[in-house]
Amino acid sequence: MIKGVIFDLDGVIVTTDNYHYLAWESMAKKENIYFDRQINERLRGVSRFESLNIILEKSKKIYSDKEKNKLAEYKNNIYKELIKKLSSEDILPEVLKLLNFLKSKNIKIAIGSSSKNTFEILKSLNILNMFDAVADGNQIKKSKPDPEVFLLASNKLGLEPKECLVIEDAESGIIAGKRGNFKTLAVGSIVNKNIADYYFKDLSDSKIYDIFK
Repeated sequence: MIKGVIFDLDGVIVTTDNYHYLAWESMAKKENIYFDRQINERLRGVSRFESLNIILEKSKKIYSDKEKNKLAEYKNNIYKELIKKLSSEDILPEVLKLLNFLKSKNIKIAIGSSSKNTFEILKSLNILNMFDAVADGNQIKKSKPDPEVFLLASNKLGLEPKECLVIEDAESGIIAGKRGNFKTLAVGSIVNKNIADYYFKDLSDSKIYDIFK
């Protein structure tokens, strides 16, 4: 029986992918590094520093850790300005319906995101108070596909991993969920749909509710 649901943030609750892309693109242009949408896809569910290292694969320059920190900060400052535009209208379809349904069933809900801007985004969307727990990139050392963020979220909920369902749109997140002994539900354009316990195009599919019967 599922007693808790852990949501990834970006791509599940809200889509800020384009904001990430624009911010990384700005950083890459500043450093004269080639960057495109295909490279950006590799950054899904990955921490900021690891994302930077992926982008720097295209650079001929070797960057020191100090220089990398400055680049990551530059990108994040641009990103934080962009997400100020977010509002409750940016919440993906049927998310609020599912959250309210889970609450009506006394199923605990949490966020498990690698983003260090999780709290700011949830506040902008005006849904922070809907979650029983939030685990984000500021609280972990290992990003997905390591299950650390989901294990932290389930611990905050006071539940065992096997009692929780992880909802993710990135393959790295589904792998993290499976490694942590969670049930997993994949949504969106995830390539390998078969690695998850459940797959739906998006959260508007009414069959999702059958999982909780």
